[in-house]
Amino acid sequence: MNHQEKPTKDNLTELMEFVLLGFADMPHLQWFLFGLFLIIYIIILMSNGTIFLITKMDPALQSPMYFFLSNFSFLETCYVSATLPRMLLNLGTQRRGISLVACATQMWFVLMFGGAECLLLAVMAYDRYMAICNPLYYPLVMNHRVCIQLVTGSWNIGIPIMTGLTYQIFSLPFCGSKHINHFFCDIPPILKLACGDIFANEMLVYTVAVLFVMVPFLLTLGTYSKIISIILKLPSATSRAKAFSTCSSHLMVVVLFFGSGIITYLRPNSRYSEKTDKVLSLFYTILTPMFNPMIYSLRNKDVIMALRKLLCK
Repeated sequence: MNHQEKPTKDNLTELMEFVLLGFADMPHLQWFLFGLFLIIYIIILMSNGTIFLITKMDPALQSPMYFFLSNFSFLETCYVSATLPRMLLNLGTQRRGISLVACATQMWFVLMFGGAECLLLAVMAYDRYMAICNPLYYPLVMNHRVCIQLVTGSWNIGIPIMTGLTYQIFSLPFCGSKHINHFFCDIPPILKLACGDIFANEMLVYTVAVLFVMVPFLLTLGTYSKIISIILKLPSATSRAKAFSTCSSHLMVVVLFFGSGIITYLRPNSRYSEKTDKVLSLFYTILTPMFNPMIYSLRNKDVIMALRKLLCK
């Protein structure tokens, strides 16, 4: 049996810093990409910040739906801020080096915020299910204490699991190339740089992805399917059209966010492609957070009215 040569101490010391290649393969578009992603980041911060502000200030937006929405907007801001500032720094300065500790920290934040977002989307779907399918029990079931518990659980459940996963990945020996062909420290490109047997780590990643991505996705999909079946039974055609339009737009975001995450973390290694992985990551880390405020809020008349009142003050 051939044993892989152990990395020497010098090699391990050298690999205490990685290089995030990002979009280095497009040298002529660096400043264009910097400007584009800066504008997107500002839009995300402003739109989610506005939603968070009006849901806290307006008395008409104090229902459980808007409580979850305000937490979701804050979470989106945190999630995007785990990746985009570093990407902008790399594009603006062309300094792509990142220490092992900084890389591990970024991965932990991305995993924690991403996992919390998956769980919170499932909670928001359940809230809509109770409001539409069980309106009489809705105020009793979704009281303020339950809402706080659901949000707290969404934020905290993943912390020990994501901490353990990040520790396991960065406990691996890294040797050879130190170039990460990605714009942030994501699991697949980091595992690709590890030497030795990574089977146990891959199984751990699949398990966590099933628990935090696949299971919430199936629950959310099932919940919205039930909601749509109830909507189709409504007597008024106008009510059906309005409710279906809202649910279908929510489903579009859910499928885009969860779908790209599932493909990234649950596909076989034999089908791993660095370019595909980078494009998919753009969807769930940048594009869906940019469109979510518009889809979840700006089509909502109550939110628009609250925004007008805020602007007229």
